[in-house]
Amino acid sequence: MLRKIRITLALFFFLFLTLLFLDFTGTIHAWFGWMARVQLLPAVLALNVGVVAALAVLTLLFGRLYCSVICPLGVMQDIASWASGRRKRHRYRFSYSPARNGLRYVMLALFVLSLAAGTALVVGNLARLIAPYSAYGRIARNLFAPLYGWGNNALAYLAERAGSYAFYRTEVWVGSLPVFAIAAVTFLVLVVLAWRGGRTWCNTICPVGTVLGFLSKYSLFRPVIDKSKCNACGLCARKCKSSCIDSSTHTIDYSRCVACMDCLETCKHGAIRYARRRATADAAPAASAAPAAPATPAAAPAAAPTDTARRSFLAGIGLFAATAAARAQEKTTDGGLAVILDKQVPARRTPVVPPGAQSLRNLTAHCTGCQLCVAACPNGVLRPSDELATLMQPRSSYERGYCRPECTKCSEVCPAGAILKLSAADKSSVQIGHAVWVRKNCIPLTDGVACGNCARHCPAGAITMVPSDPDNPDAPRIPVVNDERCIGCGACENLCPARPFSAIYVEGHEQHRTI
Repeated sequence: MLRKIRITLALFFFLFLTLLFLDFTGTIHAWFGWMARVQLLPAVLALNVGVVAALAVLTLLFGRLYCSVICPLGVMQDIASWASGRRKRHRYRFSYSPARNGLRYVMLALFVLSLAAGTALVVGNLARLIAPYSAYGRIARNLFAPLYGWGNNALAYLAERAGSYAFYRTEVWVGSLPVFAIAAVTFLVLVVLAWRGGRTWCNTICPVGTVLGFLSKYSLFRPVIDKSKCNACGLCARKCKSSCIDSSTHTIDYSRCVACMDCLETCKHGAIRYARRRATADAAPAASAAPAAPATPAAAPAAAPTDTARRSFLAGIGLFAATAAARAQEKTTDGGLAVILDKQVPARRTPVVPPGAQSLRNLTAHCTGCQLCVAACPNGVLRPSDELATLMQPRSSYERGYCRPECTKCSEVCPAGAILKLSAADKSSVQIGHAVWVRKNCIPLTDGVACGNCARHCPAGAITMVPSDPDNPDAPRIPVVNDERCIGCGACENLCPARPFSAIYVEGHEQHRTI
C-alpha cells in the first residue's frame, strides 16, 4: 500500500511539473506553479525558508521522499528503471554496492564552489548542469516541448478539417544547438544510467541527493529488516534501485535509500517493514538461533519478448530529422514574389534580461537555467543563452515577438528568485534597456519610402519621427529615441520591416532602473 501511495504521488508531481514546461496556455501555471517553488535548490536560492524547512522536516521524518516523489528528475529515472525491469530476465537485476562517498562529497564541494563562483566560466556552469530540477526542466523544454507542440498542431489540423476549433496552432520553436545538445546528452546519460543501474546518478552525482542523504540517516521512519524473518534470499537487494541493501549483513545504507518502498512488497517473508527508527534495535531478537534457510534459486529466465524500444527510438529520431529538414526547406514569401528573410539577432554589447531580474548580476547569481520562464513566455521573447559564461540562462531577444508591458508571466513562474515578481504597473516603468537607431538599415533612407512603424507601436511613446534633413520638412522622416522614456520592450525592433537586421534594436542595461 505504501508503495502504491508513493507511486501515485510521484506520477502526480511528475505529470504536472512536466506540463509546466509544455503548456502554452498558462492554465497549468495558475494551478500548479507551486510545484516548481517546492524544489529544493530553487527554494534555497530564493531564500524561501519555509519550503527549505518543510523539506528538511519531511526528510527527517520519512527519509528521502523528496527524491522519489517531488523531484521530477528522480521520477524520470524511476520510469526508465521500471521500463528496463519490464523485461522478465531483468526483473531482479540490482545488487548491493558500497557507497561512493568520495565521489559524492567531491561533487557536492564542486557544486557549492560553482554556486559561489557565479559567473566563472566552466566552474560556474557546473551547478546549472547537475542541479536536478533544472536539468529536468531543460530536458522537458528542449526535447519534450517541441514534440508536444507538433502533436498539438496535428490535432489542430485535424480539428480544423472537421470544422472544430477545439485546438489552435502554435509556433514550435527549437532552441539553439548548444542548449539542445546539453539537454539531449543529459537525457541520454540519465536514461542509460537508470536503465542499467537505477539511482546511480542520484547517489553519486546529484548534490541535492547528497545533502538529503545526510538528513535521511537520522529519519524517524525508515525501512527496517527483521533478522528473525529474513532468510538472506537477497531479493530485496536485487530489487533495490539505490543498491543500498546488504542482505548478507541485514543492513541498509539510509543515506542512499530514497524510500521507494519497492523492497517492502518484494520480500516474500515480510522481513522488511517501514517502521520507527528505534524499532531497528528490536528487529533482530537473539532467539533466532536456527540456521537460515538456503536461498531459493531464481527461476530460469524466460525468453525475452522482442524489444522494439531501439527501433522505435530510431524511427522517432528519423521522423524528427525529416520534419526538421522539411521545415528548413520552407520559404515564406511576400505575395509569392520575394523571399522574406528571417530577422537576425543584433550584436548587443550588453544582453537584455527580463524585467524583475533587477540586474544582469542578480540573474546570473540566482538563475539555475531551468528555462521555466522560457517555456512560460507567451510572446516568444525569452530564450536560453548559448554564451559560455551564462549558458542556459534566459535572455530577451525580439526576433519572434516583443515584451508586452502588461505581461508579467516570467516573474510569476520563476522559482529561484532570479526574476522577482512584478505587477503590470511596476513592469511598465522598469527600464531594461534602450533603443538604438541604425541609420544604414532604415528603409526611409535606403528605399525612399515612408515607414514610422517603430514610433506608431512604441508603448512608451519614446520614439518620434523627424525629418532626416532639418532644413527640408519634406525629407524622409527618421526615428529619434528618447532614452529617458524608453523601457527596452523591443516593440520597435520586432516590428521594424528592415531585414535581416532591424534598423532599431535594444541595447541592454546591466542594472535596471525605474523611470
